[in-house]
Amino acid sequence: MSLLALPFPNIDPVIFEIGPLAIRWYSLAYIAGLMLGWRYMLHQSEKPPQAATREDVDDFLVWATLGVVLGGRLGYVIFYNFSFYLQNPLAALQVWQGGMSFHGGVLGVVAAGWLFVRKRSIPALRFADMIAGAAPIGLFFGRIANFINGELFGRVSDVPWAMVFPRGGLSPRHPSQLYEAALEGALLFVVLWALSRNETVRNRPGIITGVFLAGYALARASIEMFRQPDAHLGFLAAGLTMGQWLSLPMLLGGVYLIIRARRPAKG
Repeated sequence: MSLLALPFPNIDPVIFEIGPLAIRWYSLAYIAGLMLGWRYMLHQSEKPPQAATREDVDDFLVWATLGVVLGGRLGYVIFYNFSFYLQNPLAALQVWQGGMSFHGGVLGVVAAGWLFVRKRSIPALRFADMIAGAAPIGLFFGRIANFINGELFGRVSDVPWAMVFPRGGLSPRHPSQLYEAALEGALLFVVLWALSRNETVRNRPGIITGVFLAGYALARASIEMFRQPDAHLGFLAAGLTMGQWLSLPMLLGGVYLIIRARRPAKG
């Protein structure tokens, strides 16, 4: 082990156990992200122009939870380890063993949100802007949980803040989970919060959603240059990782929404 490496704070992934029930930091991160995101959406729902009522936001919490969990797990199964789960289908149900895809979670929330706004006759893009503004909260806590679990670590590095991760061998590595928490979580949240305070932006539905999609894609694609690719996938076409390829449609979709929202309204 390098003497220059920072010690990894070896925190037990299990907070406490009661008989067979184990409360993990990973579960707590999901709960914190959903609950704080819900509270933030309630706050945003009070700003004009109103997209949804407080009751709508309350009800959507259940839909969002299902979208995140089911979409995140299904995305991981399909995008990251399809051949394994094809041979071991029951393993796909073992969510407690880890394996969630953010891109899959986005698709899950998009599907849940689309069904929800159709059912309630809510303006889709205005509601999407509320969801997008809250999403980085969950991203922040999720990446902190990844760090505590010592998973999704970075590539070997000699930077002064490199760490030796329990599952990463003896070489110091980038703490890429913290990079992601900072960029995809904290920084992106601040940018979207600042935009939401601008009345002109609020009156152009789709801008905040577009900035979220494009901002996440750029942050993720950049950090992937420091993050260790999944061992069973490695580098894909053009030397890019799966995370970078999956971020490309998000970037294009985000740019499209921003351009669309900036067009003068017809009539």
